[in-house]
Amino acid sequence: MAELLRRQGYAGTGIKQVIEAAGVPNGSLYHHFPGGKSEIAGVALRTMGDAYAELVGGLLADGDDLPAAIERAFDAAADDIENTGWVNMCPVGTIAGEVADVEPALREVAAEIFASWIDGGTELVVGRGYATDDARRLVTSLVAALEGAFVMARTLRSTEPLRGAGRAMAAFASSLPVGARS
Repeated sequence: MAELLRRQGYAGTGIKQVIEAAGVPNGSLYHHFPGGKSEIAGVALRTMGDAYAELVGGLLADGDDLPAAIERAFDAAADDIENTGWVNMCPVGTIAGEVADVEPALREVAAEIFASWIDGGTELVVGRGYATDDARRLVTSLVAALEGAFVMARTLRSTEPLRGAGRAMAAFASSLPVGARS
């Protein structure tokens, strides 16, 4: 389901495709997921949200220089989306934008994931010596920049939005004082 959501979005993914991809009978799917497509999508988003948090957290935890780590993370995302034919976007952002007004349960799942990324990222950045308020502003901006840059890169078929956003976010991180805890 996560792969289908990443490639096709929520509306473009049919339950029949999910059943075929999973290789399970229709009844089995509904036995384990009585909420149907919406419930399966929620589980898939949470799973992908956790995986992306680990991936980005690992990239940002690498090395001593946070601005350089941010730039490397955005460059890695740019390389990845280009090398996968412009389809390797974050499914959380894709689904959040698509269902915000029509699938309240999935909007809530996406909101939980974004909040967990911000909380986890803030903790990571505070651990690098940044003040809590600065860290939270930086991480919220990083998530927003990354999600927006994914949409633009995929639409424009260009890595420029991701690379530019990475440089802008690195400059923002560089402008914040380190060692001033709040």
